[in-house]
Amino acid sequence: MTHDSATPDDTLRLEQFLPYRLSLLAEIVSRSLSRIYADRFGIAIPEWRVVATIGQYGPITAKDVGTHAHMHKTKVSRAVAALEKLGYVARTPNERDMRESILTLTPSGQAMYRELVPEARAFSDALLRTLPPQRQADLEDILTRLQDAAETLAR
Repeated sequence: MTHDSATPDDTLRLEQFLPYRLSLLAEIVSRSLSRIYADRFGIAIPEWRVVATIGQYGPITAKDVGTHAHMHKTKVSRAVAALEKLGYVARTPNERDMRESILTLTPSGQAMYRELVPEARAFSDALLRTLPPQRQADLEDILTRLQDAAETLAR
């Protein structure tokens, strides 16, 4: 069917399609945030997510990083390899399961994390300041509801 013969109900209008709008917003926000760490530390979005996850949870397995950061294991593995090469992450064998390693931030990884956290928070705060306080609370509620609904629909 060509676009010309489509009725309004036959056409998916991306600018009004919630999954597209959420994806687009996430992409724009991630790219904007990446300016804080990409040039300075030479890491990309997946690496930052791994660093942020290790920084939040402490020593952790790659599998658990993927769970917390909602990242595929291949993406986690590539990010960890890049971070190891840059000297920001170290692997040590997991005593309980020798098939996996425990990931930690190296001293330079910890320094990077400590430097970036205030800037990442300031970025997030700047986004939220565009909304009045009640709208911020509404947004938190809406995001939680949408995430819960999406997880339910995925099952």
